[in-house]
Amino acid sequence: MDKPSVKPKRPWFSAGPTAKRPGWSSEGLPQTLLGRGIRAPEVVERFAHGIRLTKAVLEVPEDWVLAYLPGSDTGAVEAAMWSMLGQRPVQVMAFENFGKQWAVDAKDHLKLDDLELLEAPWGELPDLSRVDPDKDLVFPWNGTTSGVRVPSADFISKDRTGLAICDATSAAFAMAIDYSRLDVVTFSFQKALGGEAGIGVAALSPRAVERLDTYAPPRPVPKVLRLRDARGFDRALATGSMINTFSLWTLEDWIDALEWAQGVGGLSELIRRTDANAGALQAWVGRTDWIESLAVDPATRSTTSVCLKIVDPRVTALDEAGRQAFVKRMKGLLEAEGAAFDVESHRNAPAGLRLWCGCTVETEDVVAVTPWLDWAFGVAVAEL
Repeated sequence: MDKPSVKPKRPWFSAGPTAKRPGWSSEGLPQTLLGRGIRAPEVVERFAHGIRLTKAVLEVPEDWVLAYLPGSDTGAVEAAMWSMLGQRPVQVMAFENFGKQWAVDAKDHLKLDDLELLEAPWGELPDLSRVDPDKDLVFPWNGTTSGVRVPSADFISKDRTGLAICDATSAAFAMAIDYSRLDVVTFSFQKALGGEAGIGVAALSPRAVERLDTYAPPRPVPKVLRLRDARGFDRALATGSMINTFSLWTLEDWIDALEWAQGVGGLSELIRRTDANAGALQAWVGRTDWIESLAVDPATRSTTSVCLKIVDPRVTALDEAGRQAFVKRMKGLLEAEGAAFDVESHRNAPAGLRLWCGCTVETEDVVAVTPWLDWAFGVAVAEL
């Protein structure tokens, strides 16, 4: 097969950190506060501005509060788990790598007594009818490593007594989220808007704040995960104050992404761009016989972290190591040509491809990369 003649203008398809916004330049980021103390009033106000802008773009309910956490989304999820869980029985949905990690946290590190794991194999969701409204729930909205998402939050009762803690890091800014059925929503800068890594955000409902105010967990909580002070929820966190020292450069980059998001039309346009990208990639999958979606049910297919499995019998006949080597060969071919970067599946997922289709990616680049995927497959399979 001949090499395609057209390459993506922006061949970045990593699922995190994701592609920068179109037109991004480091020279456009404000630098006047770099080198200032993290507690300087001007710096604290800049972080507070970032919280206000995040809340506005994401359309978070007015009575919710937002807080920055170290450690990206992982830190935000674990801060919620360490600070809130233990008062009630807990369920954890484990259907991809990070849900499985939250299950390990709950079982082996928090050692929760009354714990139920809702598990499913790669490409599937657990039985959502098993979710108990009287138990706390921890779950990923979108499985970044499996390409499987919940189709909606309707499986969570609005009359629940437990808290719903949602890892939304590859769903926020890309999918419609029903906050009325959730209590904690976490995400990181490095996913849907192409921010730099290291800072996570936890959006907390009034019910979540009440839990923090009234429940002191029976365990030591490391400082970097601590959402409470001596009186309950540490309300300084909702005003731009930081648990520890964060990168101001990372914050300025985040504000730049948020301002771009506002400028292109806000959340509805971010979702539209994401859907268009995923639709273009799925159209190629539909007409290509060697590739299929990892997600079994079309209703659960991610529109951001699109995960694909190679179904050609020459590849499926290989053992797992052989399939991984095949994907690495495709990756090497693509990157040597500058046609696509970072399209391999997550290291803990089944061997396959994963392409980020979030809003900072251009649809024309998704269309342009597909002939290159066909080319790389043809070259790699001919070498078997």
